[in-house]
Amino acid sequence: MKRVLAVVLLGFGIGASAVMANVNDEIRARIQPVGEVCVQGEDCGDAAAAASETASSDSGSSARSGSEVYDAVCMACHTTGAAGAPVIGNADDWAPRIDQGMETLMDHAINGFNAMPAKGGCATCPDEEIEAAVEHIVAESK
Repeated sequence: MKRVLAVVLLGFGIGASAVMANVNDEIRARIQPVGEVCVQGEDCGDAAAAASETASSDSGSSARSGSEVYDAVCMACHTTGAAGAPVIGNADDWAPRIDQGMETLMDHAINGFNAMPAKGGCATCPDEEIEAAVEHIVAESK
């Protein structure tokens, strides 16, 4: 009887140990790092090569037109007049702004003005795309 009990306890102990090892493996898999930091000047292997390839392919991409940027970013406020935004196509809304000059309009669009955040909230948009959107809005609002 003692031998049977000893074998059963030994079996439970081995089983529990296997379960704990499996749980530990699952925990390690869930908390493993999602990436690595590669500092310029250090040898980072394949990660650096992949990053430079991505950067070079991105720099060759063409910028969106003003109307595309407007549709993607500006439309939400400048179609409805949300937060006091001048409505596209409304010459009365835009005339005093256009009179300030394109340089001022570009500065406000890129750096933000009143309730409008910088670049209309599109942090990934290059300045050239924002400028194209402003030109589009002005052309539609004269």
